[in-house]
Amino acid sequence: MTVDLISVDDVEAAARAIAGSVVRTTVLPAAWAPGLHLKPESLQPVGSFKLRGATNAISRLTPEERGRGVVTHSSGNHGQALAYAAKVFAAPCVVVIPETAPEIKIAAVRDIGAEVVMVPPSQRVVMAQKLADERGLTLIPPYDHRDIIAGQGTVGLEILEDCPDVDVVLVPVGGGGLASGVATAIKARRPSAKVFGVEPDLAGDAHESLLRGTMVTWDVADLIRTSADGLRVPLSELTFEHLHARLDGIVTVTEAQIIAATSLLVRRSRLVVEPSGAVSTAAFLFRRDQLPPGKTVAVISGGNVDPAVLAAAAAA
Repeated sequence: MTVDLISVDDVEAAARAIAGSVVRTTVLPAAWAPGLHLKPESLQPVGSFKLRGATNAISRLTPEERGRGVVTHSSGNHGQALAYAAKVFAAPCVVVIPETAPEIKIAAVRDIGAEVVMVPPSQRVVMAQKLADERGLTLIPPYDHRDIIAGQGTVGLEILEDCPDVDVVLVPVGGGGLASGVATAIKARRPSAKVFGVEPDLAGDAHESLLRGTMVTWDVADLIRTSADGLRVPLSELTFEHLHARLDGIVTVTEAQIIAATSLLVRRSRLVVEPSGAVSTAAFLFRRDQLPPGKTVAVISGGNVDPAVLAAAAAA
């Protein structure tokens, strides 16, 4: 199957579409880790980078499509982002959420005003499609969508604006939309820079896929073992092809390393960070032997963390 990859032109068009609706986060130095810089997407209004793709995707719908409404499936962050963007565009929104999602993320989606439908993790995609068919809603998936990937790629453009001499960019990988978009932007505008994805050991399906050169899908029961709940999703054919073509590699980190990185980000950089967002920093701290040297930017993908997890990280 031939997959049509997005281009940097798509990312730049997305940047124009979301300007004024999405926070332009600033790359910050991590003084406690020489050579490391942080791109804190946790500072977005909904607490994650997902607002970029969701806003771009809804901006490209027709008025009629917005009037009928949108639906998605999400463990929380994309659901919040789509609910927020839909509210801005006055579009009804339904979010299908797996029962394993943190309560803080479920409550946040409801607070924004979206309708929430809870299902077992294995039924999230099926239910979202069912609702789309029954109600005439437009399905906007979390990552398996060109407009979503292009929107997420604006993170890469901003990294290059702040750090034109960046050598290494580290990006968390769940479904692969963020890494697909960022790698597209970075590789087009600074080919010498290396872009690496980062996954938990317990959800290393993308790592295995790139090693094999073909997409490997792990069982949901395996993916949900990691504390990085935002990364408990498989790749799609679309994101796999982007990562296979444009990533320089993927490294994995342990649960203990994720916790340690989360703690350091909370205590030393004073950022509210969820485990999924901390994996990129964990790679810099504990997997340096697997990465190229040089000025490194770690994308902090989100900060929608359970209060108990945040308290434990602050006390660690």
